[in-house]
Amino acid sequence: MIHIDEQTCIGCTKCTKVCPGNLLVMKNGKSTSREPRACWSCTACIKECPVQAIALYTGADAGGRGGLLYAKDSGDILTWTFQSVEGQTKTIEIQKNQSNNY
Repeated sequence: MIHIDEQTCIGCTKCTKVCPGNLLVMKNGKSTSREPRACWSCTACIKECPVQAIALYTGADAGGRGGLLYAKDSGDILTWTFQSVEGQTKTIEIQKNQSNNY
């Protein structure tokens, strides 16, 4: 499930266009999920958001229940930042053209 920070959202609509479940809609000029529990957790909207207003809630199996996972697109680099409930952060940078190499 995702978290949308309405204070940070700039209403660009990019997330609404990439959601494969068509779950994100605009309300009062901000993005919102019309059915939060139906989210596929695919992270498409998170990667598309230019201001990091959208984060994925993480479960216990991914670093701790209630943590948040953000993404920042910097051209060739995608930076993922995990923030735990305790406030600790971990960052991973991925070269997008290498992301599917195993």
